[in-house]
Amino acid sequence: MLILSRIFHTNEEIKEMGKVILKGFIVVPEDELNIVSKALEKHVALTRQEPGCLVFNVNQRSHSPCYFDVYEEFSNNNAFEHHQRRVTASEWGRITINVERHYEVWHTEND
Repeated sequence: MLILSRIFHTNEEIKEMGKVILKGFIVVPEDELNIVSKALEKHVALTRQEPGCLVFNVNQRSHSPCYFDVYEEFSNNNAFEHHQRRVTASEWGRITINVERHYEVWHTEND
């Protein structure tokens, strides 16, 4: 299940915008926790190498190990959309097919 809150803009408006920020959490099924946890390190490393990735943090909650807090910043919408496409087609995307995603995404204004 993907819960995504997003404000929709025209293509011209998006070109004028600055960073894209995603914040939220994922919930991993308990029986998949081991495999997802093992794949997370590679996923984070690959994402941080992507052009336009400014911040990418995924942290497991100590009091609820099936919950991982997610915070991402990309330099622009193109970099964010590239990341989304890459993740969907990646090993991480296949491994986390049953993970619940609860995110908010917003664009900042260019200075």
